[in-house]
Amino acid sequence: MFEQDYIMRLIHEMVRTVMKLVFGLDEEEEEELRVLDTMSADNGEKLNELIDLADEGKINEAENRLYDLLEDKDPDALKIALAFYDHMNGFDTEFLDEADYSREEIRDGICDVLKRFGYGGMTGLFLQ
Repeated sequence: MFEQDYIMRLIHEMVRTVMKLVFGLDEEEEEELRVLDTMSADNGEKLNELIDLADEGKINEAENRLYDLLEDKDPDALKIALAFYDHMNGFDTEFLDEADYSREEIRDGICDVLKRFGYGGMTGLFLQ
């Protein structure tokens, strides 16, 4: 249990750090990232759709849709991805297991997204 809590905190801090370094968004006071007000209404809707799918346990489907969004290389797509993975990180391990997903896949997804946007060097800060 302690190890999972540690991984959850590490992932959340990883996302917060990237948001601060890349976008200047300081989410220090927030438990959950609040990025909707920093993007267009259309992109905010896309993020909410992904979160809704994930909340329904359709995490793999949501992630596939996310990767479709990433093709455009829109900076908001990076925000969407980070917020999406941070939201999924809040799920308990049992929920992730039922959805055939793992916390390690969340971490790997974040690292993959960072590499796609040219921030692959940041991943070394978080992986051990």
